[in-house]
Amino acid sequence: MLSVIIAVASVRLLDVLMERRILVCVGSGGVGKTTTSATLALAAARRGKRTLVLTIDPARRLANSLGLETLGHQIQQIEPDLIGGTGKLYAMMLDQKQAFDEVVATHAKDPAAVQRILANPVYAQISGSLAGAQEYAAMAKLHDFDKSGQWDLIVVDTPPTAHALDFLDAPKKLSDAIDSPAIEWFRKLQGDGGSRWSFVGKTGSFVLKRLAKFVGSKFLDDLGVFFTEFNDVLGGFRARAEETYSLLRQPRVGFLLVASPEPMAIAEALSFHRRLSASNMPFVGFVVNKVHVPHPFVGGVPAVEAALAAHPAITALGLSGTTRTMAAQALVAAHTEVELLADGDRLAIEKLRAADAESLLIPVPLQRDDVHDVGRLIALEQFLLA
Repeated sequence: MLSVIIAVASVRLLDVLMERRILVCVGSGGVGKTTTSATLALAAARRGKRTLVLTIDPARRLANSLGLETLGHQIQQIEPDLIGGTGKLYAMMLDQKQAFDEVVATHAKDPAAVQRILANPVYAQISGSLAGAQEYAAMAKLHDFDKSGQWDLIVVDTPPTAHALDFLDAPKKLSDAIDSPAIEWFRKLQGDGGSRWSFVGKTGSFVLKRLAKFVGSKFLDDLGVFFTEFNDVLGGFRARAEETYSLLRQPRVGFLLVASPEPMAIAEALSFHRRLSASNMPFVGFVVNKVHVPHPFVGGVPAVEAALAAHPAITALGLSGTTRTMAAQALVAAHTEVELLADGDRLAIEKLRAADAESLLIPVPLQRDDVHDVGRLIALEQFLLA
Protein backbone atom coordinates (compact mmCIF):
# COMPACT_ATOMS: atom_id res chain seq x y z
CA MET A 1 0.00 0.00 0.00
CA LEU A 2 2.83 2.40 0.82
CA SER A 3 4.41 2.17 -2.64
CA VAL A 4 1.02 2.79 -4.27
CA ILE A 5 0.48 6.01 -2.29
CA ILE A 6 3.97 7.24 -3.14
CA ALA A 7 3.53 6.47 -6.84
CA VAL A 8 0.22 8.36 -7.02
CA ALA A 9 1.34 11.43 -5.03
CA SER A 10 4.93 11.86 -6.13
CA VAL A 11 4.18 13.34 -9.58
CA ARG A 12 1.90 15.96 -8.03
CA LEU A 13 4.54 16.93 -5.46
CA LEU A 14 7.12 17.24 -8.22
CA ASP A 15 4.72 19.54 -10.07
CA VAL A 16 4.32 21.63 -6.94
CA LEU A 17 8.07 21.85 -6.53
CA MET A 18 8.53 23.02 -10.11
CA GLU A 19 5.58 25.44 -10.22
CA ARG A 20 5.56 27.20 -6.84
CA ARG A 21 7.87 30.08 -5.94
CA ILE A 22 7.77 29.62 -2.15
CA LEU A 23 7.39 26.38 -0.20
CA VAL A 24 6.98 26.66 3.58
CA CYS A 25 7.67 23.46 5.53
CA VAL A 26 6.02 23.41 8.95
CA GLY A 27 5.66 20.77 11.66
CA SER A 28 6.59 19.72 15.17
CA GLY A 29 10.11 18.97 16.33
CA GLY A 30 11.89 15.71 15.55
CA VAL A 31 9.77 14.70 12.54
CA GLY A 32 12.38 15.31 9.82
CA LYS A 33 11.17 18.76 8.75
CA THR A 34 14.66 20.17 8.23
CA THR A 35 15.69 17.10 6.26
CA THR A 36 12.56 17.33 4.12
CA SER A 37 13.20 21.02 3.43
CA ALA A 38 16.80 20.35 2.41
CA THR A 39 15.77 17.43 0.20
CA LEU A 40 13.15 19.46 -1.67
CA ALA A 41 15.46 22.44 -2.14
CA LEU A 42 18.23 20.15 -3.41
CA ALA A 43 15.78 18.37 -5.73
CA ALA A 44 14.66 21.68 -7.25
CA ALA A 45 18.28 22.76 -7.81
CA ARG A 46 19.08 19.42 -9.43
CA ARG A 47 16.25 20.11 -11.86
CA GLY A 48 17.54 23.49 -12.95
CA LYS A 49 16.08 25.93 -10.45
CA ARG A 50 17.99 28.65 -8.66
CA THR A 51 16.92 27.70 -5.15
CA LEU A 52 17.35 29.16 -1.68
CA VAL A 53 16.61 27.22 1.51
CA LEU A 54 16.05 29.50 4.50
CA THR A 55 16.01 28.03 7.99
CA ILE A 56 14.96 29.55 11.30
CA ASP A 57 15.40 26.22 13.08
CA PRO A 58 17.64 26.79 16.13
CA ALA A 59 18.89 23.20 15.97
CA ARG A 60 21.14 24.18 13.00
CA ARG A 61 21.08 20.73 11.37
CA LEU A 62 20.67 22.08 7.86
CA ALA A 63 24.34 22.97 7.47
CA ASN A 64 25.51 19.40 8.03
CA SER A 65 22.90 18.00 5.64
CA LEU A 66 24.17 20.25 2.85
CA GLY A 67 27.85 19.59 3.43
CA LEU A 68 28.55 22.89 5.18
CA GLU A 69 30.57 23.23 8.37
CA THR A 70 28.58 26.27 9.50
CA LEU A 71 25.58 28.22 8.33
CA GLY A 72 24.85 31.84 9.22
CA HIS A 73 22.97 34.96 8.25
CA GLN A 74 24.97 35.37 5.05
CA ILE A 75 23.78 33.36 2.06
CA GLN A 76 26.12 30.50 1.14
CA GLN A 77 26.20 28.57 -2.10
CA ILE A 78 26.35 24.80 -1.97
CA GLU A 79 29.16 23.30 -4.02
CA PRO A 80 27.81 22.71 -7.56
CA ASP A 81 29.63 19.36 -7.74
CA LEU A 82 27.54 18.11 -4.80
CA ILE A 83 24.27 19.01 -6.48
CA GLY A 84 24.83 17.13 -9.70
CA GLY A 85 22.28 19.15 -11.68
CA THR A 86 21.89 22.26 -13.80
CA GLY A 87 20.57 24.61 -11.11
CA LYS A 88 22.14 26.33 -8.11
CA LEU A 89 21.47 25.86 -4.43
CA TYR A 90 21.99 28.42 -1.66
CA ALA A 91 21.35 28.22 2.08
CA MET A 92 20.97 30.67 4.94
CA MET A 93 20.41 30.49 8.71
CA LEU A 94 18.43 33.49 9.91
CA ASP A 95 20.02 35.61 12.63
CA GLN A 96 17.04 37.13 14.45
CA LYS A 97 18.82 40.22 15.78
CA GLN A 98 20.54 41.04 12.50
CA ALA A 99 17.36 40.50 10.47
CA PHE A 100 15.40 42.73 12.84
CA ASP A 101 18.09 45.41 12.56
CA GLU A 102 17.80 45.29 8.79
CA VAL A 103 14.05 45.92 8.97
CA VAL A 104 14.66 48.96 11.19
CA ALA A 105 17.30 50.29 8.81
CA THR A 106 14.87 49.96 5.92
CA HIS A 107 12.09 51.98 7.51
CA ALA A 108 13.91 54.59 9.65
CA LYS A 109 13.98 58.17 8.33
CA ASP A 110 17.73 58.70 8.34
CA PRO A 111 20.98 56.85 9.20
CA ALA A 112 21.35 58.79 12.46
CA ALA A 113 17.93 57.60 13.62
CA VAL A 114 18.90 54.04 12.78
CA GLN A 115 22.01 54.25 14.95
CA ARG A 116 20.07 55.78 17.85
CA ILE A 117 17.46 53.05 17.72
CA LEU A 118 20.00 50.22 17.45
CA ALA A 119 22.03 51.65 20.35
CA ASN A 120 18.99 52.05 22.59
CA PRO A 121 18.98 49.41 25.39
CA VAL A 122 15.20 49.11 25.17
CA TYR A 123 15.48 48.14 21.51
CA ALA A 124 18.18 45.58 22.36
CA GLN A 125 15.76 43.90 24.75
CA ILE A 126 12.73 44.07 22.46
CA SER A 127 14.48 42.84 19.31
CA GLY A 128 15.79 39.79 21.15
CA SER A 129 12.85 38.72 23.27
CA LEU A 130 9.61 40.31 22.09
CA ALA A 131 7.00 37.69 21.24
CA GLY A 132 6.99 37.07 17.51
CA ALA A 133 10.20 39.01 16.84
CA GLN A 134 12.06 36.03 15.37
CA GLU A 135 9.15 34.97 13.21
CA TYR A 136 8.52 38.54 12.05
CA ALA A 137 12.18 38.90 11.10
CA ALA A 138 11.98 35.67 9.12
CA MET A 139 8.85 36.79 7.29
CA ALA A 140 10.43 40.16 6.51
CA LYS A 141 13.47 38.40 5.09
CA LEU A 142 11.27 36.10 3.04
CA HIS A 143 9.43 39.14 1.71
CA ASP A 144 12.72 40.75 0.64
CA PHE A 145 13.97 37.60 -1.06
CA ASP A 146 10.73 37.16 -2.97
CA LYS A 147 10.63 40.80 -4.01
CA SER A 148 14.17 40.65 -5.37
CA GLY A 149 13.13 38.10 -8.01
CA GLN A 150 16.53 36.45 -7.61
CA TRP A 151 15.19 32.99 -6.80
CA ASP A 152 13.10 30.50 -8.74
CA LEU A 153 12.17 28.76 -5.50
CA ILE A 154 12.51 29.62 -1.81
CA VAL A 155 12.10 26.76 0.69
CA VAL A 156 11.46 27.90 4.26
CA ASP A 157 12.26 25.56 7.15
CA THR A 158 10.31 26.88 10.15
CA PRO A 159 10.75 26.15 13.88
CA PRO A 160 8.59 23.47 15.57
CA THR A 161 4.81 23.79 15.39
CA ALA A 162 4.32 25.96 18.51
CA HIS A 163 6.57 28.58 16.94
CA ALA A 164 5.30 27.95 13.44
CA LEU A 165 1.89 29.19 14.59
CA ASP A 166 3.69 32.39 15.57
CA PHE A 167 5.13 32.43 12.06
CA LEU A 168 1.63 33.30 10.86
CA ASP A 169 0.60 35.49 13.80
CA ALA A 170 3.91 37.32 14.34
CA PRO A 171 3.17 40.50 12.33
CA LYS A 172 -0.06 41.22 14.20
CA LYS A 173 1.42 40.30 17.58
CA LEU A 174 4.43 42.52 17.07
CA SER A 175 2.41 45.44 15.78
CA ASP A 176 -0.09 45.14 18.64
CA ALA A 177 2.69 44.95 21.22
CA ILE A 178 4.53 48.01 19.96
CA ASP A 179 1.39 50.00 19.22
CA SER A 180 -0.54 49.17 22.40
CA PRO A 181 -2.47 51.88 24.31
CA ALA A 182 0.04 51.75 27.17
CA ILE A 183 2.95 52.48 24.84
CA GLU A 184 0.99 55.22 23.11
CA TRP A 185 0.49 56.77 26.55
CA PHE A 186 4.27 56.74 27.12
CA ARG A 187 4.84 58.26 23.72
CA LYS A 188 2.45 61.16 24.36
CA LEU A 189 4.17 61.95 27.64
CA GLN A 190 7.55 62.26 25.93
CA GLY A 191 8.75 65.83 25.41
CA ASP A 192 9.45 67.28 21.98
CA GLY A 193 13.19 67.23 22.59
CA GLY A 194 13.19 63.47 23.03
CA SER A 195 15.21 63.59 26.25
CA ARG A 196 12.83 64.78 28.95
CA TRP A 197 9.42 63.62 30.05
CA SER A 198 6.57 66.07 29.64
CA PHE A 199 4.46 65.50 32.73
CA VAL A 200 0.99 65.98 31.36
CA GLY A 201 -1.44 66.06 34.24
CA LYS A 202 -1.19 64.86 37.80
CA THR A 203 -1.89 61.23 36.92
CA GLY A 204 0.97 61.00 34.43
CA SER A 205 3.37 62.69 36.80
CA PHE A 206 2.43 60.40 39.69
CA VAL A 207 2.74 57.22 37.61
CA LEU A 208 6.11 58.15 36.14
CA LYS A 209 7.53 59.13 39.51
CA ARG A 210 6.44 55.82 40.98
CA LEU A 211 7.91 53.91 38.04
CA ALA A 212 11.20 55.77 38.35
CA LYS A 213 11.62 54.47 41.88
CA PHE A 214 11.60 50.91 40.57
CA VAL A 215 13.38 51.11 37.18
CA GLY A 216 15.30 54.41 37.36
CA SER A 217 14.77 57.66 35.50
CA LYS A 218 17.46 56.74 32.92
CA PHE A 219 15.46 53.69 31.86
CA LEU A 220 12.31 55.80 31.53
CA ASP A 221 14.20 58.28 29.35
CA ASP A 222 15.48 55.41 27.16
CA LEU A 223 11.97 54.05 26.95
CA GLY A 224 10.49 57.38 25.90
CA VAL A 225 13.19 58.07 23.30
CA PHE A 226 12.83 54.58 21.87
CA PHE A 227 9.07 54.68 21.43
CA THR A 228 9.20 58.17 19.98
CA GLU A 229 11.81 57.27 17.36
CA PHE A 230 10.47 53.80 16.74
CA ASN A 231 7.10 55.29 15.93
CA ASP A 232 8.63 56.49 12.67
CA VAL A 233 9.42 52.94 11.56
CA LEU A 234 6.28 51.34 12.95
CA GLY A 235 4.30 52.27 9.87
CA GLY A 236 6.83 50.44 7.74
CA PHE A 237 6.60 47.42 10.04
CA ARG A 238 2.85 47.30 9.62
CA ALA A 239 3.03 47.68 5.85
CA ARG A 240 5.66 44.93 5.59
CA ALA A 241 3.57 42.65 7.81
CA GLU A 242 0.47 43.13 5.68
CA GLU A 243 2.39 42.57 2.45
CA THR A 244 4.03 39.40 3.76
CA TYR A 245 0.79 37.98 5.11
CA SER A 246 -0.80 38.66 1.74
CA LEU A 247 2.18 37.01 0.03
CA LEU A 248 1.77 33.80 2.03
CA ARG A 249 -1.81 33.45 0.81
CA GLN A 250 -0.97 33.66 -2.88
CA PRO A 251 -1.27 30.59 -5.15
CA ARG A 252 2.47 30.62 -5.91
CA VAL A 253 3.08 29.77 -2.24
CA GLY A 254 2.58 26.32 -0.74
CA PHE A 255 2.52 25.04 2.85
CA LEU A 256 3.81 21.51 3.33
CA LEU A 257 3.03 19.97 6.72
CA VAL A 258 5.69 17.49 7.86
CA ALA A 259 4.81 14.94 10.55
CA SER A 260 5.61 11.49 11.87
CA PRO A 261 3.14 8.70 12.76
CA GLU A 262 3.63 9.36 16.50
CA PRO A 263 0.29 10.23 18.18
CA MET A 264 1.46 13.62 19.46
CA ALA A 265 2.95 14.57 16.08
CA ILE A 266 -0.28 13.58 14.32
CA ALA A 267 -2.35 15.60 16.79
CA GLU A 268 -0.16 18.66 16.24
CA ALA A 269 -0.32 18.18 12.48
CA LEU A 270 -4.11 18.07 12.56
CA SER A 271 -4.21 21.19 14.73
CA PHE A 272 -1.90 23.07 12.41
CA HIS A 273 -3.87 21.91 9.38
CA ARG A 274 -7.01 23.42 10.90
CA ARG A 275 -5.12 26.65 11.52
CA LEU A 276 -3.93 26.83 7.91
CA SER A 277 -7.40 26.07 6.58
CA ALA A 278 -8.98 28.74 8.75
CA SER A 279 -6.47 31.28 7.44
CA ASN A 280 -7.06 30.26 3.81
CA MET A 281 -3.39 29.44 3.34
CA PRO A 282 -2.44 27.46 0.19
CA PHE A 283 -1.98 24.01 1.71
CA VAL A 284 -0.06 21.50 -0.43
CA GLY A 285 -0.20 18.35 1.66
CA PHE A 286 1.34 16.11 4.29
CA VAL A 287 4.71 14.38 4.35
CA VAL A 288 4.80 11.65 6.98
CA ASN A 289 8.34 10.56 7.81
CA LYS A 290 9.59 7.51 9.74
CA VAL A 291 6.79 5.22 8.59
CA HIS A 292 7.13 1.49 9.33
CA VAL A 293 6.53 -0.47 6.15
CA PRO A 294 4.52 -3.72 6.49
CA HIS A 295 6.08 -6.97 5.23
CA PRO A 296 3.46 -9.72 5.54
CA PHE A 297 4.93 -13.13 6.37
CA VAL A 298 3.28 -16.54 6.26
CA GLY A 299 4.75 -19.66 7.81
CA GLY A 300 5.53 -18.82 11.39
CA VAL A 301 8.38 -20.25 13.49
CA PRO A 302 8.74 -23.55 11.53
CA ALA A 303 9.32 -21.73 8.23
CA VAL A 304 11.92 -19.39 9.78
CA GLU A 305 13.66 -22.28 11.52
CA ALA A 306 13.83 -24.19 8.21
CA ALA A 307 15.28 -21.15 6.49
CA LEU A 308 17.92 -20.80 9.18
CA ALA A 309 18.86 -24.48 8.91
CA ALA A 310 19.27 -24.13 5.12
CA HIS A 311 21.38 -20.95 5.24
CA PRO A 312 25.10 -21.67 4.71
CA ALA A 313 26.25 -19.02 7.17
CA ILE A 314 24.00 -20.40 9.91
CA THR A 315 25.04 -23.97 9.12
CA ALA A 316 28.70 -22.97 9.45
CA LEU A 317 28.03 -21.88 13.03
CA GLY A 318 27.02 -25.40 13.98
CA LEU A 319 24.01 -24.28 16.00
CA SER A 320 21.89 -26.89 17.71
CA GLY A 321 18.27 -27.42 16.79
CA THR A 322 17.19 -25.89 20.09
CA THR A 323 19.24 -22.74 19.43
CA ARG A 324 17.84 -22.42 15.93
CA THR A 325 14.32 -22.73 17.30
CA MET A 326 14.96 -19.99 19.87
CA ALA A 327 16.44 -17.77 17.18
CA ALA A 328 13.43 -18.37 14.93
CA GLN A 329 11.07 -17.52 17.76
CA ALA A 330 12.94 -14.26 18.45
CA LEU A 331 12.86 -13.30 14.78
CA VAL A 332 9.14 -13.96 14.49
CA ALA A 333 8.46 -11.95 17.65
CA ALA A 334 10.48 -9.02 16.33
CA HIS A 335 8.68 -9.19 12.99
CA THR A 336 5.31 -9.25 14.75
CA GLU A 337 6.27 -6.13 16.68
CA VAL A 338 7.25 -4.32 13.48
CA GLU A 339 3.97 -5.32 11.87
CA LEU A 340 2.07 -3.89 14.82
CA LEU A 341 3.99 -0.63 14.46
CA ALA A 342 3.24 -0.58 10.74
CA ASP A 343 -0.45 -1.10 11.42
CA GLY A 344 -0.42 1.74 13.94
CA ASP A 345 1.30 4.00 11.42
CA ARG A 346 -1.33 3.12 8.84
CA LEU A 347 -4.13 4.14 11.21
CA ALA A 348 -2.32 7.41 11.98
CA ILE A 349 -1.95 8.21 8.29
CA GLU A 350 -5.64 7.50 7.78
CA LYS A 351 -6.43 10.25 10.32
CA LEU A 352 -4.60 12.75 8.15
CA ARG A 353 -6.34 11.50 5.04
CA ALA A 354 -9.72 11.80 6.75
CA ALA A 355 -8.91 15.43 7.63
CA ASP A 356 -8.03 16.31 4.02
CA ALA A 357 -8.84 13.90 1.24
CA GLU A 358 -7.86 16.30 -1.55
CA SER A 359 -4.28 17.29 -0.67
CA LEU A 360 -1.09 15.28 -1.05
CA LEU A 361 -0.21 12.64 1.51
CA ILE A 362 3.24 11.13 1.10
CA PRO A 363 4.57 8.57 3.59
CA VAL A 364 8.36 8.19 3.74
CA PRO A 365 9.66 4.87 5.14
CA LEU A 366 11.76 4.83 8.30
CA GLN A 367 15.42 5.12 7.28
CA ARG A 368 18.06 2.82 8.71
CA ASP A 369 20.63 5.62 9.10
CA ASP A 370 20.38 9.33 9.88
CA VAL A 371 20.31 11.64 6.87
CA HIS A 372 23.20 14.05 7.32
CA ASP A 373 24.83 14.48 3.92
CA VAL A 374 23.95 15.39 0.34
CA GLY A 375 24.11 11.80 -0.87
CA ARG A 376 21.41 10.66 1.52
CA LEU A 377 19.30 13.71 0.70
CA ILE A 378 19.41 12.74 -2.96
CA ALA A 379 18.42 9.19 -2.01
CA LEU A 380 15.30 10.52 -0.26
CA GLU A 381 14.02 11.89 -3.57
CA GLN A 382 12.79 8.42 -4.55
CA PHE A 383 10.24 8.63 -1.73
CA LEU A 384 9.32 12.30 -1.93
CA LEU A 385 9.42 12.71 -5.71
CA ALA A 386 9.60 9.12 -7.03
